[in-house]
Amino acid sequence: MATYPTGEDPIKVPRFEASAGFYTTKQRSYNMSRIKGKDSKPELMLRRALWAENLRFRLHDKTLPGKPDIVIKKYKLAVFIDGEFWHGYNWEKNKHQIKSNKAFWIPKIERNMQLDRINQEHLQVMGYTVFRFWSQEVKRNLPRVVNQVMLYVESAREIKIPLSED
Repeated sequence: MATYPTGEDPIKVPRFEASAGFYTTKQRSYNMSRIKGKDSKPELMLRRALWAENLRFRLHDKTLPGKPDIVIKKYKLAVFIDGEFWHGYNWEKNKHQIKSNKAFWIPKIERNMQLDRINQEHLQVMGYTVFRFWSQEVKRNLPRVVNQVMLYVESAREIKIPLSED
């Protein structure tokens, strides 16, 4: 369970069900069921590019907060590839564009953003460097994203990040 920074309460998300006043069509339900949590196209693009650079990594490490998409334990690096809708890209502007079921989606996305902050803080306390990329950023600027990761790895090799005594 997530530990909340002082003064921050968990955001409550209402249940998405008919008894709570939320309705959905069969087609919308099907579409939502097809959304991936792992192995999305941007994630696969980045993984292939990093692998081509001879960088070896682990996927979705359940022992780390937030289960980062890519983990390089040797250099204490956690990489997340966040979807724009689910993680609130440009949130203050875009939350007003949600047309249906606002009472569910706004708290849901704000809760996701809160968990992202909490998990990032926990990883940093554990000594990890956290990179977060938007999925569109990976799609549009893959060489730049790969370059950022490789620059970190090269600098980490130089300074020899000490391994924890876990």
